[in-house]
Amino acid sequence: MSSWRAQGMRTWILQRLTALYLLGYLVVFTIYLTGLPDADFTDWRARFSEPMANIATLLFFYSLLFHAWVGVRDILIDYVHLSSLRLALWAVISLALIVMAIWVTMILFSVVSL
Repeated sequence: MSSWRAQGMRTWILQRLTALYLLGYLVVFTIYLTGLPDADFTDWRARFSEPMANIATLLFFYSLLFHAWVGVRDILIDYVHLSSLRLALWAVISLALIVMAIWVTMILFSVVSL
């Protein structure tokens, strides 16, 4: 059984790893955008119909949602002292993040061409 300290360290490391992925994706995506100054809908659709770009973007959004979940969880633990309120807020926020993950998955898989 792991201790609370070990669990906290794991989430801290995971949040830093997701931040690194977010940063890396944004750097690569910004470089890509500078090469497409007048991109239209067909250019964007072609870009996101490539499986690797789609997977990288999906991982970006999953990392973003997980990063947000860890941050909000820590805020709730630190600042919401009433445990029933903290649980209710955590459940609502978790559900919203899951719905967003499903939504972005549906959007990205609707344009992929395998």
